[in-house]
Amino acid sequence: MFARNSKPVCETDRLILRLPQHNDFRAWVDLRSDSRDFLSPWDPVWSEEHLTRRNFTARVYWAQRAVKNGSGCPLFLVRKTDQALVGAVTLDNIRRGPAQAGTLGYWTGERFARQGYMREAVTGLVAHAFRKLDLSRIEAACLPENQASRGLLESCGFKYEGVAQSYLQIAGRWRTHVLYAAIRFDRRGKTEAG
Repeated sequence: MFARNSKPVCETDRLILRLPQHNDFRAWVDLRSDSRDFLSPWDPVWSEEHLTRRNFTARVYWAQRAVKNGSGCPLFLVRKTDQALVGAVTLDNIRRGPAQAGTLGYWTGERFARQGYMREAVTGLVAHAFRKLDLSRIEAACLPENQASRGLLESCGFKYEGVAQSYLQIAGRWRTHVLYAAIRFDRRGKTEAG
């Protein structure tokens, strides 16, 4: 059972998107552990402390601070029907002033993959970012061979913008990524969430 006492940031048809809480630890560890092989080709290498209570506690406090100071919006995806943790989506590196932009990241547990949950979550968070946070641009990056992630972004209205060499360390080595963006008032074609 997943924690129910956190106020949602936004909701979709099947999901509640909300901040992580301390009592979510066991559900998070179970989902990350069960999905380790599924996630590892796309993730930075997990430290030995990745699945510890201490690391999770730091993650909860970081999420609270990020929302409070306006620098990020890290959310857990909770299925409405049974309160199961499905994954997470994060709008991070929020820049104000002339940029009004943020960077999107996400992951889903293997047993929930390819069921449309992440598409709902990304569409919901992008709409929230445009309408409630008044952002103008949401950026995302993924490995060129990650067809599932590329398809997700494109189905959510993100447009391909180019390539970033040695963008992030994934699975222990510097990897080139493809770059996408959703723009609030996109003249290239309306973003679905806008």
